[in-house]
Amino acid sequence: MAEIRFEHASRIYPGSEVPALHDLDLTVADGELMVLVGPSGSGKTTALRMLAGLEEVDAGAIVLDGKDVTDVAPKDRDVAMIFQNYALYPFLDVAANIGFPLKMARVPKAERKRRVAEAAELLELTEYLGRKPGQLSGGQRQRVAMGRAIVREPKAFLMDEPLSNLDAKLRVQMRGEIAALQARLRVTTVYVTHDQVEAMTMGDRVAVLRDGRLQQCGTPRQLYAHPANTFVAGFIGSPAMNLCRLPLSGTNVVLDGATFGIEPDAAAAAAGLGEVIVGLRPESLEPADHGVTARVEMVEELGSDAYAVCVVDLPAGPTNLTIRVDPWLAPTRGEQLTLSSRTGEVHVFHPETGERLGS
Repeated sequence: MAEIRFEHASRIYPGSEVPALHDLDLTVADGELMVLVGPSGSGKTTALRMLAGLEEVDAGAIVLDGKDVTDVAPKDRDVAMIFQNYALYPFLDVAANIGFPLKMARVPKAERKRRVAEAAELLELTEYLGRKPGQLSGGQRQRVAMGRAIVREPKAFLMDEPLSNLDAKLRVQMRGEIAALQARLRVTTVYVTHDQVEAMTMGDRVAVLRDGRLQQCGTPRQLYAHPANTFVAGFIGSPAMNLCRLPLSGTNVVLDGATFGIEPDAAAAAAGLGEVIVGLRPESLEPADHGVTARVEMVEELGSDAYAVCVVDLPAGPTNLTIRVDPWLAPTRGEQLTLSSRTGEVHVFHPETGERLGS
């Protein structure tokens, strides 16, 4: 196990003037599962490949277990990478695939067999050791790829969208298994995904990237409850946070004639601004006797949950607001509702920079 540090690390690909990763300053604690999440082109895979030694570091440094590995060859970094396509050898059986890195390291056969058997038992693959990858399901192939990483006993696991080729049900199962396995092994892990639900359910902490820049890093609860800017607010959470540009009046914002109180520190930070961007989570809006008049456009039934997409009239034009509703008492399309927000659940952002105002 080892601590990992990106120290103002940057990468600019040849032929481009825009950094794929810009000044990343991030520490992954010993034994932590850190998830890098963001849309395509955000720099998350570039960061992982820089850590693995597969991409150059144009500025800054990468430190692994207290050692600067910026210029160290990939084979000498003692990290194990698990790829999106598993990268298994189709002509080798499961036992040979798992033990391959040990064979390359000239580990004695008896020791190799013992470590393969231990990894197979841990991953419930013992009965499949004699099969070829083509005879396995997607989830089983993913376990084989993990077994190959585990037997190396590396300082860190690096996982690049390892579940993206699986169907939705298997993804849910496997992300739970990976998180449980990592917690048991306590091997420092950096996990890359574009799926914010995957990030929130797996990570001890989550680092959100956009356009090669770190937006915010924190626990899933911190990102959800206190997003640092409008990008994180809109990216983290499903359905996404409702974001509206609204007039500011003292310690209140005005939405379609209704006023919503904001926290004193947010009001103080917004002093002098004529308007702010207000964020309202779907679950913080609820039908009430007084508030914003809204028309239901669509209802999404999800079994235990239901969400209504409502239209409100703002100075900038009609705007959609998504609210969480009781699935047993869900409104119907075209119904008129009056919405209010729960106290203390209004997020406020600067109208130009998008940065959070207040704590």
